[in-house]
Amino acid sequence: MRRTYRKPYRLKNKKSVFRNRFFWIGFFISTFIIFSFYFLFIFDLFQIKKITIAGEKTISKEEINSAVEGKLDKKIFFFKTRSIFLINLKEIESVILNEFVKIDMVQTERRFPDALNISLNERKGAAVWCRDEKCFFLDKEGIIFEEAQPKGDLIRIKDEQKLKSFVLGEKIIEKDLLEKILKIKTETSELFAIEDFLFFEDRLNVKTLDGWYVYFDIQKDLDWQIIKLKAVLEEKISPEKRKDLEYIELRFGNFAPYKYKD
Repeated sequence: MRRTYRKPYRLKNKKSVFRNRFFWIGFFISTFIIFSFYFLFIFDLFQIKKITIAGEKTISKEEINSAVEGKLDKKIFFFKTRSIFLINLKEIESVILNEFVKIDMVQTERRFPDALNISLNERKGAAVWCRDEKCFFLDKEGIIFEEAQPKGDLIRIKDEQKLKSFVLGEKIIEKDLLEKILKIKTETSELFAIEDFLFFEDRLNVKTLDGWYVYFDIQKDLDWQIIKLKAVLEEKISPEKRKDLEYIELRFGNFAPYKYKD
């Protein structure tokens, strides 16, 4: 009988996973990702601990700090963080501008490793704008931002149109119109003292401290109207007679008609 020989079966040794290069590549990549995540977002070194505020004058730093604090705390998965890398500077600037209408400019900056710098400018009053019994400071852009006393050093503009409601932070008068009003104040300061500017839709009335009025057309050439005003006061109406004036009309033609009180 013929015998058949079989080749002995050999068990192959399985290659250890620790000798697999793909395992180590994956291990190092995962380790790097976890370490980077912890280092950038959880590690105490980069957690915001200090907020510096500069430029405030009448608004307290505590109020600004309180508005900003809530925007620093974040959550990634189950981890709370105040990482300097995660703060949204534009969001913080927007929060400050919306919360404080008196602020017209704000800039934020990361200061590594753990600080946030905030620089801001507060609006300055260029005039006082009044409607009925309420008055507000008006900045150079024509925006009302804070309640004011009716009497003060700034010029007072009374809204005689009363066409719409208003809120603080709103542009209530166009910048170019405000510039015209301020120009009238400057150009006439040596001629008479002004009590109020009365703003209508189609004209601007200047009320003097002596009680008489000057009627301007704010849509027409302002320089020419001021020239007419100066000419009539210097050549035709003496300082002694001005207290008896009712008005000077500047809106029409090349002359400045005027009227005395009856």
